[in-house]
Amino acid sequence: PPPPFRKPQVPLPGRAPTSGQPSRAFPASRPAPAGGTRPSPASGTRRARSGNRCGERARRGPRRGGGQPGVLGGRGPRPSGVPTPGRWPPESPSPSALPAGTETSSPPQPRGWGWTPGSQGGGAGGSNFTVLSVESKDSCPAPPSRPTPPTSHPGKDTVIVAKVNGKELQGKPTFKWIKGKWLELGSKSGARFTFKESHDPASNVRTLWGRGGMGARAGGCTGPASQKAYCLRRDCGPGKDDDDLGIPPEVWELLKGAKKSEYERIAFQYGITDLRGMLKRLKKAKVEVKKSAAFTKKLDPAYQVDKGNKIKLVVEISDPDLPLKWFKNGQEIKPSSKYVFENVGKKRILTINKCTLADDAAYEVVVKDEKCFTELFVREPPVLIITPLEDQQVFVGDRVEMSVEVSEEGAQVMWMKDGVEMTREDSYKAQYRFKKDGKRHILIYSEVTLEDKGRYRVMTNGGQCEADLIVEEKQLEVLQDIADLTVKASEQAEFKCEVSDEKVTGKWYKNGVEVRPSKRITISHIGRCLGSWFSVAAEPCFLAEPLEGIGRAQLPSLKLPRISALPPEPPKIHLDCSGKTSENAIVVVAGNKLRLDVSITGEPPPVVFSATEGRVRIEQREGSSSFLIESAERGDEGRYTIKVTNPAGEDVASIFLRVVDVPDPPEAVRVTSVGEDWAVLVWEPPKYDGGQPLTGYLLERKKKGSQRWMKLNFEVFTELTYESTNMIEGVLYEMRVFAVNAIGVSQPSVNTKPFMPIAPTSEPQHLMVEDVTDTTTTLKWRPPDKIGAGGIDGYLVEYCVEGSDEWIPANTEPVERCGFTVKNLPTGAKIVFRVVGVNIAGRSQPATLTQPVTIREIVEQPKIRLPRHLRETYVRKVGEHLNLVIPFQGKPRPQVVWTKGGAPVDASRVHVRTSDFDTVFFVREAARSDSGEYELGVQIENMKDTATIRIRVVEKAGPPEHVMVKEVWGTNALVEWQPPKDDGNSEITGYLVQKADKKTMEWFTVYEHNRHTCCTVSDLIMGNEYYFRVYSENFCGLSDLPGVSKNTARIVKTGITFKPFEYKEHDFRMAPKFLTPLPDRVVVAGYAAALNCAVRGHPKPKVVWMKNNMEIREDPKFLMTNYQGVLTLNIRRPSPFDAGTYSCRAVNELGEALAECKLEVRGSGISRPVARPRPSLRLFPRGRQRAPVNTRVSSRPTRGSD
Repeated sequence: PPPPFRKPQVPLPGRAPTSGQPSRAFPASRPAPAGGTRPSPASGTRRARSGNRCGERARRGPRRGGGQPGVLGGRGPRPSGVPTPGRWPPESPSPSALPAGTETSSPPQPRGWGWTPGSQGGGAGGSNFTVLSVESKDSCPAPPSRPTPPTSHPGKDTVIVAKVNGKELQGKPTFKWIKGKWLELGSKSGARFTFKESHDPASNVRTLWGRGGMGARAGGCTGPASQKAYCLRRDCGPGKDDDDLGIPPEVWELLKGAKKSEYERIAFQYGITDLRGMLKRLKKAKVEVKKSAAFTKKLDPAYQVDKGNKIKLVVEISDPDLPLKWFKNGQEIKPSSKYVFENVGKKRILTINKCTLADDAAYEVVVKDEKCFTELFVREPPVLIITPLEDQQVFVGDRVEMSVEVSEEGAQVMWMKDGVEMTREDSYKAQYRFKKDGKRHILIYSEVTLEDKGRYRVMTNGGQCEADLIVEEKQLEVLQDIADLTVKASEQAEFKCEVSDEKVTGKWYKNGVEVRPSKRITISHIGRCLGSWFSVAAEPCFLAEPLEGIGRAQLPSLKLPRISALPPEPPKIHLDCSGKTSENAIVVVAGNKLRLDVSITGEPPPVVFSATEGRVRIEQREGSSSFLIESAERGDEGRYTIKVTNPAGEDVASIFLRVVDVPDPPEAVRVTSVGEDWAVLVWEPPKYDGGQPLTGYLLERKKKGSQRWMKLNFEVFTELTYESTNMIEGVLYEMRVFAVNAIGVSQPSVNTKPFMPIAPTSEPQHLMVEDVTDTTTTLKWRPPDKIGAGGIDGYLVEYCVEGSDEWIPANTEPVERCGFTVKNLPTGAKIVFRVVGVNIAGRSQPATLTQPVTIREIVEQPKIRLPRHLRETYVRKVGEHLNLVIPFQGKPRPQVVWTKGGAPVDASRVHVRTSDFDTVFFVREAARSDSGEYELGVQIENMKDTATIRIRVVEKAGPPEHVMVKEVWGTNALVEWQPPKDDGNSEITGYLVQKADKKTMEWFTVYEHNRHTCCTVSDLIMGNEYYFRVYSENFCGLSDLPGVSKNTARIVKTGITFKPFEYKEHDFRMAPKFLTPLPDRVVVAGYAAALNCAVRGHPKPKVVWMKNNMEIREDPKFLMTNYQGVLTLNIRRPSPFDAGTYSCRAVNELGEALAECKLEVRGSGISRPVARPRPSLRLFPRGRQRAPVNTRVSSRPTRGSD
């Protein structure tokens, strides 16, 4: 059940509101209790806040005041006019007046008030609270009491009704339906929400109702409607801020600076009754927005996108290395083709492609422990009605299909009958069902009844349509009357009657008395035939009686004469070929069951003989024979004969059975031509048309490798050639064709061979003539601007003699490079050239020269174009190859001659190759004999051009000569030598000088790149004897062999006396001195503690630790260390009894030093307060030691008292 209503608050007795601040205790339409004031609309009564804190007031208990009536916060009696929770007010519409299958809420009807079901909890199942909200420039009465909260269940609809009294309004108000705090639902009207408005001119009351369908969706889930808040707001003009609660600004400033304990006193002083609202306002004003550490830019509160479009959710984080996850309704989103993740700097982007209604959900981004949220709303496009409903008039028991065609597949539509929605849950009771066929929505009644007549409406979010269904009872008719009958005594008499409705039963009467079945009398009902068999003469009559539930009708009684005996009767076959196209011909659709009942008469009963073909079954009954085919096939078509005989004669009849079927698939389906985005498809009609003329063809295509076929036409296509367009160039496609006749659609044809829409390239660019001779022409061009997906296989060159229309191909195979030389052309002719590009799609448009080319030789003066590096001496090393390429020009082809010193070059060493444009001078391995000046001559007739090339082949130089030690003095030696005889055909660039001791003969470099032929070697060692060697250096490097000195340089020893330096030894001894004193410590009991200090002294002092002037010896509780003068006393798990004064004494032969500190231990035990004086150092000069001191100090740190 919903929570109880909060009683309206009343002011304190005897306390009137402050001037300008009217009481908010009761609405203006009700009298105020004693002690209070009744505010008027003109006194500035403020409108209620949106929501009015109904949920909060309903949940909170009584305030201080003892719960006495008339006291602020007390629970007094309910004022008159406040409706009881859970009851419908008299002004509200009855729930039965609303559409079936909906749940309602009933707000009260105060003047000028709209209302809102809020999102506060408290109701059963998460019900919404119904709260009032109004915006008007006029003064409004106080808010009424809280109405009954509406409840929504999954799969049900929720209807919200509001009434607004417009008598006090100056103009027509405008209404808005709001979801939550900001989302306007006007754009989402349709499949999920429906809003209506009506106006009663007599009472000037406007009634609004909104419906939410298909369950209450919140964040993409189905659940209670409390997950979202819906609001109806009326905007009649500018309104004041609804958050000030009518409190003046100066009072707000006073409250902000006051303590929390003063809030109640200030509220009573200034007549503030809504303490809860005041506290929430103050809390909101004092809350400081906490800056996010992970996000620099969060998601917007909500996003909206049209169905089928894509949307990007962007968030910016502070650290690009932080891990980030996306969630949808609490489920983590994985990357896919629909959800695409992007990282751009510090931005993280989630792209949702092709949004559907399933994407209408709540989204969340998580970075470490921080989150940010948003909500995505997917807006459906308006669904239009293409083909509306049509009125129908049928009979009881007929099959009825009411169809409507809309603009979108899969759209949601609502069916209504006489204003009541038709749902699938009720379809089992009413015997109807819904069907969707693409864009068509169909309502089907298998057997319609009289209760199904009415006015039907189909509603979408883009329109609606209506139609009437009229159902009438069938009028019974007698198709075959009761015939007179004469039979022999003791023989069987049979009476038959056939009526128009096979569901109608009948009663037989004899002389006015009803005849009932017995051993002698048999009554049967087969289809529309009613029969009776008698064994004695009678005068029966027949009365038709319908089946139960179909209706009642009565036929006139049929009387028969008395039965008498007659002679034998010849047999007779009674055929009734319904659906025949010609005499005794029956048409049946392949796959359907065929049953033909043939009545046979005769006396005595005839014998049946049947000549059948195919899969036929014959059933014999008395007086009839049935012809059956369970599932008709194409092979069952033909003529069937039935023959009956008796002693009185025989009768023969034949029936032609025609089986119709869907046609065979079309044949020879193929693609004849393709283009850039089109293809032409041709086919042949099927061999078998199914027995019905073809109405046309349906075509489909798909990409190769895909399983999704796309329809190319929705209306049948009657031709045998079809051009498919809007294809993607370079993609392989397949196509197929269906044949259609009146029976249906054939199986698909065989798929075409995969084909690719490809267009030829554009024409080649910049065609020009590069060279012309007396029989050839060389052309060059650039590739086409547009090549396409088919690429380019090559180019074809064609030429045409001026004055002729015949284009002669110059090449049979396409050339790949953008140049070609056309040969064997007639000299002196004027020829036009053109070039076309060729690919898999064919030839491109040609590129043609604008002017014809005259085929003749052009004389050009010869000229050698000597490269820059050959204009100077060309230097190579011995053994390297010489390869000189020297271009030249001249027409016709010039004569090239190489000479050296006026004589032709040696053909055994030099290889010369000459082309039309250059000449190549090549020597495989160069030798010094190849050095020299070479002359190149290019000559055409009497025109000549020459060039000189200087070549020098070099190698390493020989060793220097006559290396000698000329002079030795002190530790120096002078070395001289002569240049080498062979410089390697290159200038000597320097010398490398090395020395070696005669004892070790290890060579060390003394000088590098020495340009002179002498050098002085210094810093030689006395008493040693040295050899020297010299390498020569040129362009090729150092010589292979050095020149070695013939004599040596001996460094003679001289007398040397070493006199040591006299110095006074420094005295490093010093008395102990503490560099770092012991500080006072306060530690926690049970946790290890350490006391540290540093001491310096030489010799190394002896260290003693004391507690309260008592030396600490071998106590396992204490651990003492000395590391390079840093002293540490570790105390394991000190207790309060370990507190006291600790001192450290350092003693050596020069004196002693003392450091003290106070240790305080705090904990659960008893601790003794210890004074904390400053730490002190006590120094004792030499001769004033208090006790003998052991001056022996270990050089290493030790544990213990040392």
